[in-house]
Amino acid sequence: MPMSYTGGCACGAIRYEISGEPAAMVDCQCRQCQRDSGTGHQSHLTFVAAEVKVTGEASHWQTVGDGGTVKRRGFCPTCGAPVYLRFPDMPDVFIVTPASLDDPGRYRPQLVSWTAAGHAWDHLDPALPKFDRMPPA
Repeated sequence: MPMSYTGGCACGAIRYEISGEPAAMVDCQCRQCQRDSGTGHQSHLTFVAAEVKVTGEASHWQTVGDGGTVKRRGFCPTCGAPVYLRFPDMPDVFIVTPASLDDPGRYRPQLVSWTAAGHAWDHLDPALPKFDRMPPA
């Protein structure tokens, strides 16, 4: 039986548990992910139709990504740490960053998206498939 993915914010006020395997593990270089992470990309574990339990109250803010996707980000109002990302138009999708996992070593990137917005100084695994924007479905 697969082990759940668990994690939360830096202070522990918000916790999550996800039963299921990620549909994708992606390093994204879009400008929004750069701004959110404070560096050249942000890494994501994307779960689709997984059982998700969140405890604690997150604060939220909403953005529109480079491709026009509306993103609703949940963060801890106490420590400010990002906890999860949702797409209002895709309620079955739940995304977390590897840094929020209790075991970040479980993250294994599969591809790089939005390389069109990437920077030469952001060195990602050259063996990973790369896409100028989002990969084809």
